[in-house]
Amino acid sequence: MSVVRAFIAVDLPPDLQERLAQVSSELQAQMGDVPVRWVPAENMHLTLKFLGDVSSNNMDVLHNILKGETADREPMVISLGGLGAYPKPRRPRVIWVGVEAPAELEAVQRGIDKQTGRVGYARDRRPFSPHITLGRVSRNAVPNEVRIIGDVLCEKKIGFLGVARINAVHLYRSDLQPGGAVYSRLFSADLNGDD
Repeated sequence: MSVVRAFIAVDLPPDLQERLAQVSSELQAQMGDVPVRWVPAENMHLTLKFLGDVSSNNMDVLHNILKGETADREPMVISLGGLGAYPKPRRPRVIWVGVEAPAELEAVQRGIDKQTGRVGYARDRRPFSPHITLGRVSRNAVPNEVRIIGDVLCEKKIGFLGVARINAVHLYRSDLQPGGAVYSRLFSADLNGDD
């Protein structure tokens, strides 16, 4: 039995990934050499559910869950803009761009969370907060580095970056490599059930 590290997400179009990469490189230039693991543009997506370790035996179950949660949903549009950090800009661990999503996408996310919970994957403890991760601050960052990151995040303003049409939900495999994570799409479920 093989096990893969996996997550469920929606993709962003290349033009939005490019705009996000531009924001990311501006932040990197302003922050200097602070220890942040920046996400490559091609890996930027909107995560709906992080699953962790998934047995190959569960792939059909997960595919059926995604098909079930997308079957009666119409394609939808999300918009991106704004900059922030979790848990907060002055104590950043995750640097993100905000996502404004329709209630319908939140319903899809809740359904996926509930159904994957029924087959043994941990339920999300926090409410869904849609965002695109730009970077993760190293736990080894010293207080002065954290202050620099916080100062930049509090001063930099990011307006509206664009919209993305969501037509499908995808299950991705994440392989951790020395140069960072490499994502491979395992399967997709189209909104409105055409997959």
